[in-house]
Amino acid sequence: MGRKRKDKIQVKKQHNFTEGNIFKQLLIFSGPLMLTNLLQTSYQFADSLWVGNLLGANALGAVAIASTIIFTVLSFVLGLNNAALTILSQQKGKENESGLKRYLNAFVVILTILALALSAFGFVLAEQLLHLLGTPENMLHEAKTYLQINFLGILFLFGYNFISTVLRALGDSRTPLRFVMIAVLLNILLNPLFIAGMNFGINGAAYATIVAQGTAFLYGVIYVLSKKLAPFRFPTIPSKQEVKLILNLGIPAGLQMAVISAGSAAIMSVVTIFGSSVVAGFGAAQRLDKILMLPAHALGTAVNSMAGQNIGVHDWERVKKIAKYGVLYNFSIMLLIGLIVILFAEYGIRMFIGEAEAVSFGTTYLQIVALCYPFLGINFILNGIVRASGAMYQVLVLNIISFWVLRFPLSYVFSIWFGDTGIPLGMGASFLLSSFASFMYFRFGKWREKQLFAGGN
Repeated sequence: MGRKRKDKIQVKKQHNFTEGNIFKQLLIFSGPLMLTNLLQTSYQFADSLWVGNLLGANALGAVAIASTIIFTVLSFVLGLNNAALTILSQQKGKENESGLKRYLNAFVVILTILALALSAFGFVLAEQLLHLLGTPENMLHEAKTYLQINFLGILFLFGYNFISTVLRALGDSRTPLRFVMIAVLLNILLNPLFIAGMNFGINGAAYATIVAQGTAFLYGVIYVLSKKLAPFRFPTIPSKQEVKLILNLGIPAGLQMAVISAGSAAIMSVVTIFGSSVVAGFGAAQRLDKILMLPAHALGTAVNSMAGQNIGVHDWERVKKIAKYGVLYNFSIMLLIGLIVILFAEYGIRMFIGEAEAVSFGTTYLQIVALCYPFLGINFILNGIVRASGAMYQVLVLNIISFWVLRFPLSYVFSIWFGDTGIPLGMGASFLLSSFASFMYFRFGKWREKQLFAGGN
């Protein structure tokens, strides 16, 4: 009995970031996050691999277009997950069990209503949404059915992502890794079975996705409730104050993703000026970029949760140390990744394309941008700390500065001055300047004055 009690205390301390060795906690907590992000990236890669090889280019194009819509629609809800990470981690830090239960309940109710509404909206208007994107007629039917099936299962996607966010807010990054692993493995196994074995075609890829995510969600619910990892309860109508706070944080957090998505599209408009070879090289480089930036993304999430718990108890000295260790860890790991990329960039690009001109641009792009990876990572760390305080509108402004004041204009202007090489030069310069903007706000901004909860809430 005594040993079991001791084990429970150790687990509790492991998930409590208001005390203990910060650097060790950062290493242990961020590791599973990096692996989770890698698995989620492989999820999309596996989808494309099976569809492209089993059904051909048209089907792959249809999936790519439909996936763009799904990501855009999900932006707001993913923003709510960021709001959940901030609110719940602060409640965890305060050890406010009542507040934790109430806000968990409020998030469950709001996300369920949103998921059901978006599911109906997406199913009915799938064709109109595809027309807005200029979907070619030969892809329209396949893209429509794929999109509709995904919208029907959108509650599962919301559900298992939300459970993972809740656990991370409470200091547990290992258990969510289990849910994602189940979804990824099932998706890899079911795709060929549904697409070719059962002859469902592109619909099979959509069925595989919702079955995989549905299984991960149901397993997550059963596992969390049976192990009592989070204080979920039977849903009740949340208070106006709870809904107001969630939307007040969730709306700007969702808009942050919209700004990033739109900014990426704007940069692509600069790339297309230089023709198909540059577009192909840029596309290959971007695929690698997403993988290479996973550690910085994971560290941003880690410091958000760790800082949130300490902001909940107003331990600003510890928050400062979390920022310091986060920046140092990020700078070290991203510098190492950058040096490796400079040496092996061409081999990475050749994994995706073989055309000499495209390979040349993609290699140059990666080698220039790689030098600035550590500075882009600083953005994730410092913005994650600021986000932990609930200063979502301020982080939204920092993202607008990063993409629309710096990254897009600099890429465009530098491309006029230096040709296609100006694109990575502009991107790299924007990383440096946006990290400086994030540092200035972190150092001198009023984010520490943000108060999310009145009294004991």
